[in-house]
Amino acid sequence: MQTSPRGELDSDYPMEVSAAAAPIRAPSSDASPRPQTLLTAESPELYINRELSLLEFQKRVLEQAQDPENPLLERIKFLSIVSSNLDEFFMVRVAGLQRQAASGAQEASVDGLPAALQLQFIRQQVRQLVEEIQDFLRDTLLPALEREGVRISDISSLQPEERSAMDAYFLQHVFPVLTPLAFDPGRPFPHISSGSLNLAVVVGDNQGTENFARIKVPESLPRLVPVISSPRQAKTSKSSASENKFVWLEQLITANLHLLFPGMEIVEAHPFRVTRDAEVAIQELESDDLLESVEEAMRQRRFSNVVRLQVDAEMSEKILEILASNLPIDKQDVYRIRGSIGLGRLMELYALNRPDLKDKPFVPSIPTSLAANEEEDIFSVIRREDLLLHHPYDSFQPVVEFLQEAARDPNVLAIKVTLYRVGRNSPIVAALLEAIEQGKQVSVLVELKARFDEESNIEWARTLEDAGVHVVYGLVGLKVHSKIALVVRREGEAIRRYVHLGTGNYNPMTARIYTDFGFLTCKEQIANDATYFFNALTGYSRNNEPQELLVAPVNLRLRLEELILREIALQEKGDPGHLIFKMNALEDPQMIRLLYRASQAGVKVDLLVRGLCCLRPLVKGFSDNIRVTSIVGRFLEHSRAYYFRNGGAEEIYLGSADLMRRNLSHRVEILFPVCNLKLVRRLKDILNVQLADERKSHHLQSDGHYIRSSKSGQPIANSVFSLMIVGLSKLRKVWRSCPASAGSRIGGVRRGQKPNSRLCVGLSQCVGAKLARSLLAGVSKVNSFASVDSNRTLLCLGLIEYSPKDLFSMESTVGSTY
Repeated sequence: MQTSPRGELDSDYPMEVSAAAAPIRAPSSDASPRPQTLLTAESPELYINRELSLLEFQKRVLEQAQDPENPLLERIKFLSIVSSNLDEFFMVRVAGLQRQAASGAQEASVDGLPAALQLQFIRQQVRQLVEEIQDFLRDTLLPALEREGVRISDISSLQPEERSAMDAYFLQHVFPVLTPLAFDPGRPFPHISSGSLNLAVVVGDNQGTENFARIKVPESLPRLVPVISSPRQAKTSKSSASENKFVWLEQLITANLHLLFPGMEIVEAHPFRVTRDAEVAIQELESDDLLESVEEAMRQRRFSNVVRLQVDAEMSEKILEILASNLPIDKQDVYRIRGSIGLGRLMELYALNRPDLKDKPFVPSIPTSLAANEEEDIFSVIRREDLLLHHPYDSFQPVVEFLQEAARDPNVLAIKVTLYRVGRNSPIVAALLEAIEQGKQVSVLVELKARFDEESNIEWARTLEDAGVHVVYGLVGLKVHSKIALVVRREGEAIRRYVHLGTGNYNPMTARIYTDFGFLTCKEQIANDATYFFNALTGYSRNNEPQELLVAPVNLRLRLEELILREIALQEKGDPGHLIFKMNALEDPQMIRLLYRASQAGVKVDLLVRGLCCLRPLVKGFSDNIRVTSIVGRFLEHSRAYYFRNGGAEEIYLGSADLMRRNLSHRVEILFPVCNLKLVRRLKDILNVQLADERKSHHLQSDGHYIRSSKSGQPIANSVFSLMIVGLSKLRKVWRSCPASAGSRIGGVRRGQKPNSRLCVGLSQCVGAKLARSLLAGVSKVNSFASVDSNRTLLCLGLIEYSPKDLFSMESTVGSTY
């Protein structure tokens, strides 16, 4: 997320490149378009480049920052996310291409582009993207922030009193942390850590000698430093208590370099930032201890190759040459930035206490069956019916309580779970530790190879192991990405097993902002598969094909192919086929070819793909019947769902796997069936709501570009909004069904208590007490919102800011099965 001059590509390569991929043609610049009749399902022209498709996704995230309907600090958040995403893109994807190009490997990607050509296209696309980001921040977002009393000032523009206060802050808080590192014949070029912001400084003495030094900007200090007002200014601006002013930390350091180099002349100083290759080789086969191997790989990552150098646009060629030759890095991988470098730290602004500039709070719902009787344990509820949770619209708390109750229940004998990313202060880990204290047998697979979470997972693995948990670090050659927990419970003379399966991590924090599904069941066949699954993870097994679960790399790919082929066969018999696949990414060539085949047979294929998509839709004769939609909005679409019409006997599988080679062949993944007809209808309704979305959706075209809806001037569907309405409806059911004696609160409302505007946090402030009472009592129709000012917000229990016209249009998109 920065600006730079446009890059110049070598003359051997075409200068103009599509934003996502070239049109359907041969990849070489001098080849003429091939006739459609020559295309086969294997033709490179039928595939979109993976890396350029991923950059297209970053542009869709940037569009959320550019959307004036989003609150201002949410737009800042999206801008910060794009910057962080680009960092990871270079650390992983670009690094891999650079290694491939350096090795001389000529193998092309599925779309026919060799690594060197992909890198050229990426450089051009990224330079354009960061220029757009910086221009938008400077020309639009920063002025908008200033109008709201939030200002990022240049340090040279501060008043004398402010500058004096900032200099005092520097001496007290910043100066003691800084370490200037000289570079000369006696002192080697310092190591530059990946992602760190630095200052390249040239100092001169009275002999005319100039020397280079590097200063690392401390990551432990706020990057945006609050400007301290003098007492006189604070008194005169009493009426503007909400005003906040900041300066960039690197500017504050630069303004005080004379204190770090006393008696020296500061010739020039410029910020720069290094990005290193994060894909480290873990020597799994050669190592006797996987944990030690991962730890060694983490140490190697610190010294991996530099893949990108971001520098201030005004940096002199002399300093740039010192950096480029000593890191080292090719000059074509240097990005000159006109603006602040490393905009991921803009996220610091999101901590401001400005609720008026953020999305309104949202209270997830609790399933009626769990909230109706406080005395009933969760196991009794699961025995009565399978439970489907749709996070974040449904609370993640039932998943936490499932493991907490298991830890405390004297009848529970064992708990087994896989952990991929759990976050800090995890209540999941706390429940497992409590289970050990209560004498349960606890087995946990902690995937140490979860990228960028390796160190955190090593700490959790050691904590669990020290407490007596049976810990497995992972499998050699495979990354365990599945999300599953098994609880073994004694009930009378029998043993019953309870299973939680999910599409997302056991992480309550991300469950608030990622859309995911969770499923709780005690069905015998699924429990059997879960038992054999864990036995295979912790022990040895060669013949262990599950009956209900689809497990990669065992049977997931084969079973998915069979299900798609079944849909094709039904279509060919005259029974309309329909596939709805929702995932994060679509890249696997085999699956893409099979989807082309389904389209050619007449099967309707709806794909909800949030991120990269290598399938090229709407190509005559190949993908006429395929529609690809990407939804990017308030919540990150993370769930995976696979729907098959199956001649009317609909089937849906949920799980952790995207349709990527790594998921289907090189990871341990699980897809699980949802067989309850009521839940199948609910899932189908959710998918239909998302397919109807025209506000946050983008539609992939055959040329690789994404376009927004053209239905301007009409009521526009918004899937997030619709699903939040569902949350309100479900909470109303809870309130109406709960006995007055039940003591707990749901969404701030006591069970059985007559709802009113005082009991619902913030609702009355948004819509007024009369309408709030009407909503909570369940007697309001959607038309009741006509009395609501369209600029006000329904913030609680599932309603978000939309006009009456939009609310009317939502009524028809929400399914009746909730």
